[in-house]
Amino acid sequence: MPALYNKLYTFLNRYRKYIPIIIDMCIAVFSYFIPFAISGIHSLKFEIFKETLYLYVSIYILTFIAIKSYKNMWRYTGIVDLYRSLCAALLSNVLFCVITLLINLYIPYYVFLIATAVSIACTVSVRIIYRAILIIGSKSNNKTHDNQNSTNVMIVGAGQATSMMLEEIRNNNPNNYLVKCIVDDDKTKIGRDIKSVPIVSSTEKIIEMTKKYNIQEIILSIPSLDVENKKRILEICANTQCKLRILPEIYSLIAQEGYNDLVNKIRDVEVEDLLGREPIVLDCQLTKEYIHNKVVMVTGGGGSIGSELCRQIASYSPKNLIILDIYENNAYNIQQELTRNYGELLNMEIEIASVRDKNKLEQIFASKNIDIVYHAAAHKHVPLMEKNPEEAVKNNIIGTYNTVMMADKYKVSKFVLISTDKAVNPTNVMGATKRICEMIVQAYDKKSKTDFVAVRFGNVLGSNGSVIPLFVEQIKAGGPVTVTHEEITRYFMTIPEAVQLVMRASAIAKGGEIFVLDMGEPVKIKDLAYNIIRLSGLVPNKDIEITYTGLRPGEKLYEELLITEDLGQTKTDIEKIFVEKPLEINVNALFENIKILEKAAFNMDLDIELKVIEALVPTYIRTPNDIITPDGGCRLGAEIA
Repeated sequence: MPALYNKLYTFLNRYRKYIPIIIDMCIAVFSYFIPFAISGIHSLKFEIFKETLYLYVSIYILTFIAIKSYKNMWRYTGIVDLYRSLCAALLSNVLFCVITLLINLYIPYYVFLIATAVSIACTVSVRIIYRAILIIGSKSNNKTHDNQNSTNVMIVGAGQATSMMLEEIRNNNPNNYLVKCIVDDDKTKIGRDIKSVPIVSSTEKIIEMTKKYNIQEIILSIPSLDVENKKRILEICANTQCKLRILPEIYSLIAQEGYNDLVNKIRDVEVEDLLGREPIVLDCQLTKEYIHNKVVMVTGGGGSIGSELCRQIASYSPKNLIILDIYENNAYNIQQELTRNYGELLNMEIEIASVRDKNKLEQIFASKNIDIVYHAAAHKHVPLMEKNPEEAVKNNIIGTYNTVMMADKYKVSKFVLISTDKAVNPTNVMGATKRICEMIVQAYDKKSKTDFVAVRFGNVLGSNGSVIPLFVEQIKAGGPVTVTHEEITRYFMTIPEAVQLVMRASAIAKGGEIFVLDMGEPVKIKDLAYNIIRLSGLVPNKDIEITYTGLRPGEKLYEELLITEDLGQTKTDIEKIFVEKPLEINVNALFENIKILEKAAFNMDLDIELKVIEALVPTYIRTPNDIITPDGGCRLGAEIA
């Protein structure tokens, strides 16, 4: 029997374009012949049969062509297709009856009735049989490759999404998946099948089932699963040595043309799936009202945070979006993306410029009538800035100072600085320069009509140069994955979360605030490394080695807690957003020291630079790994109150 199915499958597959029409012609001949045969064939009836057969077959086939029956692939015949074929068979017989009456052709009435019944039955039956032969033959034909080339798959979740996925895998299987089993926590489903695939156990026995069925890949197919259970299941799967993939959230499937092509929508599991908290989603209505019909400039608009700011701003219908970046490739990429998404609906300008260039900034501010500035342009890599502190000063401090001055001079309504948790009690030059940027913003807010605010958050998952993409690249290269210290921890948030905070803060800010976000518990970098390796279907320290390189210059073992009310943070009306109580700043001393810093940075006088930074940021403590060893804490310029 399998051999017969294989031969039929090969034949039908080779001539699949022509066979449906030939089959329907045979059905028409057979259906029309049966009533004559039943009543007994004699010369008169045989003459009627011969004279009218061509007319019957022609009407039958033309009717099916008219309703586009042959454009549907019989391999995927469903209820709708069968119903359409049934209607076509019925309609063709009705048309034949009408035409024969109009042209006065004598045909016994029972011929119409029997031919109609037989043609309908044959049409439906043949399509079902044809589909079954193709499916069974396809399976049989693929079995010869299963043992060598297929990927043994376990699916987690026995719901509608899994049923549709199995149907698609059966019909179209580019990844050569061989689904061996399903697991689900609904005990009433265990022991039953979906599309002939057994539901074998609950999720607690995933590890046991992967060994029993020799599973190579696990697909989490519960799009509406809550975060807590998703984290629990993924942590179990991470210990199986299987590659993990996940079906996107239910809303993303609906947004992408329904549930079609599910297999291609399966994505790799990401570290965000393991954070163990619900994504932070803020009410965007206030932000939308604030941005609508405003001229908005984003400095560093091509970077990770800057480009996401541009995306969200573009969705709120600004009057004009000005993207400023020194790196033209990044600026070009975000320009092309927004042009594809919004076309002429978005008024957008690209300015290739550095925030260090005061003259270029003046030209832009003088000509654009800007309402809001989001200042994301900055150097952010801690070790690189430890080695090049003058560049951190030029870009972070002087760049911010120039942009703030222009915003004040040209009466910008609001200026929002993108800051970092590394500005809290900094142990590196980058963090110290960002703290000085916060001080500049707060100092100018006291003397300007512009509302100046800062938004401070932790590490951003997936941003350029962040640890996650680094780990992924190291794994692709075969390792090792490098972690600086076994105990190092960081707070994490996603880029959309970070940008939501920035946008919402700008809408509610009154001036002078430093907004911070409660990001939950910190995450061990070592744990991230282990999880990413496991999510790739590999074994830490077996397939991919993990090495510890030691803390880099200026790097902290633990970042400061962002939200602790005893340090002066106060709650806002928005959940998880706090405002840090501002410290007193000697404004005159701040600006005097910035002038000294600017001169020292351009003269490459590193010793003076670091001493001035210490003067401006008393909580800045240089670590032994710093390039210049502290010499006793001499203070230059005016002291800070």
